Amino acid sequence: LGGLHILGTSRHESRRIDNQLRGRSGRQGDPGSSRFYLSLEDDLLRIFGSDRLSSIMDRLGMEEDEPIEHGMVSRAIENAQRKVEGHNFDIRKHLLEYDDVMNKQREVIYSQRREVLAGESVRPIIDDMIDDLVAEAAAEFAQGKVPSEEWDWPALEERLGQVFNLQLDWTVEERQDLDRDTLTEKLREAVDQAYARQEERNGVEQTRQLERMVLLQIVDALWKEHLLHMDHLKEGIGLRGYGQKNPLNEYKREGYNLFMRMVGAVKQHTISNLMRIQLVQDDELARMEAERRQERERELEQARLLAGAAKADETQAERRPVQRAEDKVGRNALCPCGSGKKYKKCCGQTA
Repeated sequence: LGGLHILGTSRHESRRIDNQLRGRSGRQGDPGSSRFYLSLEDDLLRIFGSDRLSSIMDRLGMEEDEPIEHGMVSRAIENAQRKVEGHNFDIRKHLLEYDDVMNKQREVIYSQRREVLAGESVRPIIDDMIDDLVAEAAAEFAQGKVPSEEWDWPALEERLGQVFNLQLDWTVEERQDLDRDTLTEKLREAVDQAYARQEERNGVEQTRQLERMVLLQIVDALWKEHLLHMDHLKEGIGLRGYGQKNPLNEYKREGYNLFMRMVGAVKQHTISNLMRIQLVQDDELARMEAERRQERERELEQARLLAGAAKADETQAERRPVQRAEDKVGRNALCPCGSGKKYKKCCGQTA
């Protein structure tokens, strides 16, 4: 039967698509043929090279509807396709560079999650978090050459209360002659004692389970928020180019800052929750449930009493006899309006 004849109404941006059409014209070993019809107003020619072809047609005096068949035109179209392919390749390469930033952050988070899920205990991770938070607090409030008596102790106590649920009971003498290293050691000792009391209160085995559960929940929640923030950053980062800045470098820099902020939030939220969680024992839980049940029964009984009292008031109001404000006037009696007529002939007609 021979090959097929392909009629194309345009040329694709990719040469691969056009070559596929040409290749499919062959059938059962017989070669086919192909012909493409293009306009100088097509997107491919309009963006790349249509002005030059139009000027050539004007110099040669060719009409608008006159077909052009020349190797130069085919080469110009192929050059335009190469430019489009190169442009698309640069776009994909640029997207990969942006995605590489998220991939590196994702590897860090996923490796930590796998460590939490596969490890027997996450206590070493918790200890590292406590070390980092204590060191950050000491570095922020223990300023270089400023004497320890002049440090912002109220702000430090507020920070310790927020993060570690810890109240400092140091005397004035204990706060004197301190440097950053000494403050770090004393704070770490106080936090360790508070965590040991928390562990003793909740139980060692239960605390290990709490550490794993709390850490996973906080990492998952903050990681989802971080992904949303990174998407928002990516949407508007291209505008940095108007400020003579490389958008990719700006995206890397701000993405790193957002990631480090998220890591710090994970540490702070994890330790803060672990220092505040108090497990309820079975007997205490049963007692609390009994108290709630009794309170609920008292509320229901009070509601029934109020409903019964309201119903009794309604019944009494229904049984109360109707009392007239004035005496009843007979039909044949004189009308009280003073007309001298009988009631039935006067006001009684409208009653």
